[in-house]
Amino acid sequence: MSFITVLIIIVGILLGLVVLIQNPKGGGLASGFSGANQFGGVQRTNDFLDKSTWTLVIALFVLSVFSSSLTGSISTVTEDNNSDFQELVEGEQGQQAPAAPAIPE
Repeated sequence: MSFITVLIIIVGILLGLVVLIQNPKGGGLASGFSGANQFGGVQRTNDFLDKSTWTLVIALFVLSVFSSSLTGSISTVTEDNNSDFQELVEGEQGQQAPAAPAIPE
């Protein structure tokens, strides 16, 4: 379970970084390469950032759903244990505690 949580945190941080790199007007990291015809040119950088964003979003969604399904099965087991504990507590609440002695002034 903690492994899934660590993966969710890592994917979330990576997603935040990829989104921050992008420029809302379509420039982003690619705006530095606008005048140059390089191997990682403007269009390729935008495509990479776009595909990275969608891949990370899908990975975060899948990991979250998987984590939720694991938590649901764990909470079912925990609820059974909690009901036994609640019965024990309710049984003890039926018994009254002895009154505290009065403190003389």
